[in-house]
Amino acid sequence: MKDCQPVVLNAQWDAYPVELGDNTIVAEGATQPLASSRAEAMLIRTLKNAYSGELGAINAYIGHRHSVSDPEEKKMIRRIEVEEICHRERVGEILAILGEAPAVHQEQTMGWIGKTLGRLCQVAGWFAPMYGAGFLESQNIREYEDAARYALAAGHVDFLDDLLTMAEVEWEHEKFFREKCRSHFLYHWFPKWEIPPVKEKIREPYDKIQYPEGPLKHRFHSQGL
Repeated sequence: MKDCQPVVLNAQWDAYPVELGDNTIVAEGATQPLASSRAEAMLIRTLKNAYSGELGAINAYIGHRHSVSDPEEKKMIRRIEVEEICHRERVGEILAILGEAPAVHQEQTMGWIGKTLGRLCQVAGWFAPMYGAGFLESQNIREYEDAARYALAAGHVDFLDDLLTMAEVEWEHEKFFREKCRSHFLYHWFPKWEIPPVKEKIREPYDKIQYPEGPLKHRFHSQGL
């Protein structure tokens, strides 16, 4: 890893700003760095959560897609659904490289939750599914950003591009749902989730780190996404 400079995260976006250096992660105010082995454990935990979370999202979006009548909305939700499938496949591959497997209980729980939400989309009207999806996508951005930080701290530079790409794609998802929600009168009455920084901020902390482009971008390009 060349030109690896300490990375200071966006304190406004991340409630737990950290500083990344050569295979270490130090929380703000902490006295001890997080060892690479601990960072890898946190990476694995985050990836397992993301893998099962994507299953829930996919199941929910299937129901959501069938609940909307506008052809363009239906098309966009289908695109998001496919992109989440790509994310899940790649996260599963990374877990396998790390010698890990998805958590069975998480898979069962999130799969059931996703199917339940998908069915509720059929009766919950237009706004609620859009609002819920936007909020969850905002959390997904952070999840993949966290995974990228842990991957760097654990020395897995080869995963960086894919994890940052997934965060960027989730940023696009959040933007779509937020803009759709803003067009509905109920949006002004509901609590607002924190709007993420501009998409360019996702990669900014890693500008001086040389890492290879991961396979996920090629997969997106081959599918015309």
